[in-house]
Amino acid sequence: MEENIIELRNLCKQYDDLKVLDNLSLDIKKNEFLTLLGPSGCGKTTTLKIIAGFEYADEGKVLFEGKDINEIPPYQRPVNTVFQKYALFPHMNVYENIAFGLKIKKMPKDQIDKKVREMLKLVALEGKENRKVDSLSGGQQQRIAIARALVNEPKVLLLDEPLGALDLKLRQEMQIELKRMQQKLGITFIFVTHDQEEALSMSDTIIVMNKGQIQQMGTPEDIYNEPKNSFVARFIGESNIFDGIMLDDYKVEFCNKTFDCVDKGFNKNENIEVVIRPEDIKMVKPEDGMLKGKVTSTVFKGVHYEIELEENDRKWILHNTKTAEVGSELGMDIYPEDIHIMRKESN
Repeated sequence: MEENIIELRNLCKQYDDLKVLDNLSLDIKKNEFLTLLGPSGCGKTTTLKIIAGFEYADEGKVLFEGKDINEIPPYQRPVNTVFQKYALFPHMNVYENIAFGLKIKKMPKDQIDKKVREMLKLVALEGKENRKVDSLSGGQQQRIAIARALVNEPKVLLLDEPLGALDLKLRQEMQIELKRMQQKLGITFIFVTHDQEEALSMSDTIIVMNKGQIQQMGTPEDIYNEPKNSFVARFIGESNIFDGIMLDDYKVEFCNKTFDCVDKGFNKNENIEVVIRPEDIKMVKPEDGMLKGKVTSTVFKGVHYEIELEENDRKWILHNTKTAEVGSELGMDIYPEDIHIMRKESN
């Protein structure tokens, strides 16, 4: 079992009347690619800045390898940060930008050269060391910013929405690139994003945040397939969410019908919420379906069609490689393992 490199203990942070972090605790393991995911204002960037030392918590502790680093200034912490705005030096070329931190440390010239050339190879920018940074593309500039951070050999790399300024194709390429770098270097990456697809494709662990609190923590598969509450279910991918009653272990009632499911451990007749992902609904003939409804819209999404359907005044979303005609009737089948049960939220 990997040991923790960073432990956040009961962090609280408030700006005027706004509570940004609300008693947040979190363990981050060595060599982990961990993503803080959530909407704007959920506290993810503030958490990152507190780890980096650019912000201080009103209450709580940041432990690094078991030692309290609350009073240690940013430049003495064994972490480096890459921001969305790369903050490269325009008057320096690629080589000089990457070497900057090592020169500040007064490292011998031959060692600097060796390390910079290793980094150029890692970020696939060999041969571009003499180019001015403003002559390079956004993706190349982003790789320089990462190389400049990594050349200092931090134990943890913090990334604050570093791909946000890139176009879609380049962003997808850089997601693969970042994951490859993290695996090759074997250091901890803490990545902040509001883009759920980005989080799902890159992370070992995802922390879903909202209103300064952790809503769920787990692998991308856990977060997507077994959301803990309706916020997570709605934020990660698309979902059909309905009120229901857990009749007994493995039996649930929703949409005025009883279904088999794979969940247990709820109270008899407990009010619950049911989540069904659009891609898990099987399209069948109206007479063959567990439920049926009328198609109100179809949109081609490239890989699949998104079909909206109305069933007894309830709106459903289905994803299928086949389309359906607007106005036609459609049957829906749902397998037990595709019905996910969540406890009702108390608020």
